[in-house]
Amino acid sequence: VQLVESGGGLVQAGDSLRLSCAASGSTSNIKRMGWYRQAPGEERELVATATLDGRNTNYGDSVKGRFTISRDNAKNTVYLQMNSLKPEDTAVYYCKAEEWGRYGFGYKAYWGQGTQATVSS
Repeated sequence: VQLVESGGGLVQAGDSLRLSCAASGSTSNIKRMGWYRQAPGEERELVATATLDGRNTNYGDSVKGRFTISRDNAKNTVYLQMNSLKPEDTAVYYCKAEEWGRYGFGYKAYWGQGTQATVSS
């Protein structure tokens, strides 16, 4: 599975950005996709995840109410709409795809190379 992110950039506080992550390769077993971010000197943290069956979404506390994750299963693509951006949202945003079999066996995780989002004050 290969993941390619796009949509990062430099914006001002209060602006919006939309990130995209397209999966290719052996994607048929992917069950969940999402976004994580890592700021300089910080650990990578959860931003948002969504199962491809639409049953579960999960957001990090710092982005709830401002960010929205969505997916287009036909395109094997997940999006992250980021509104009301703050300088503290500045980070490299990484896409993650996960697959697993019955009872959780065969778990695998795949990561994209990341896209930089910078929010100026």
